[in-house]
Amino acid sequence: MTVLVTGSRGTVGSTLISLLRAAGTPVRAASAAPEKLDLPPDVETVRLDLDDPATFPAALAGARQVFLYANPAHIGAFLAEANAAGVEHIVLLSSSSVLYAGAEGNPIARHHLAVEQALKASDIDATFLRPGAFAGNAAGWAWSIKSTGTVALPYPGTQASPIHEADVADAAYAVLAEPRLRGAAYHLTGPESLTATEQIAALAAATGREIAVETVSPEAWKESMAAYMDAEVADALLGYFASYDGRPDYVTRGVEELTARPSRTFAAWAAENADAFRP
Repeated sequence: MTVLVTGSRGTVGSTLISLLRAAGTPVRAASAAPEKLDLPPDVETVRLDLDDPATFPAALAGARQVFLYANPAHIGAFLAEANAAGVEHIVLLSSSSVLYAGAEGNPIARHHLAVEQALKASDIDATFLRPGAFAGNAAGWAWSIKSTGTVALPYPGTQASPIHEADVADAAYAVLAEPRLRGAAYHLTGPESLTATEQIAALAAATGREIAVETVSPEAWKESMAAYMDAEVADALLGYFASYDGRPDYVTRGVEELTARPSRTFAAWAAENADAFRP
């Protein structure tokens, strides 16, 4: 039963491909730019652009399961083609943001919610993985840490339970491999709620260097992010940061439920990626 993996250039997708390949499961790696994939030669690759329905038929032909990144642009056409191709099960990489009040109006949550709703209305069995903040989000601090040894934050006390991307891939593999786990929604988190300051301290310990935290105004932070995200997304993030400032984030056992082992710590992620934060 071939598994089609979308977003194969991403950390979660590429790790999932390695897990499926090691288990001997036929896997097809999909990407909008398959020529940029760095995969073993025995892994089948295909062009799949979720913004271009013309790429759907060839990518889905013969696939029985799909690991899908959330893109609502042409989800109706994608599901129609998947149904015609005989796809039996789709695992959606969604987001825990769909669980919170006002998700329909949140720019971060709404495209995940739209894809979830489309899958619920389809005839294809679907499983939703809803991770919270990825540990890899900390990579956004790398340039500042390397260049100045400082991270500027509007709410250093904001808490999150960052999940290691490998745990998301392990969870996806579990629901693809075990039919009894399908058809449910899983809220996935790391094992502990940490403030941004505590995450930066873990990076300092991993790199063996001092990293300072500078508190800046929300307006100054938004201005510094203007080149990387639009104002609506920045405002949504600031709202999230403020709501979890000094407030513990949810910690679930979703990873353990699916993989029968505890989720990896942020400190483990920091140790694995320490070189990215060194000058």
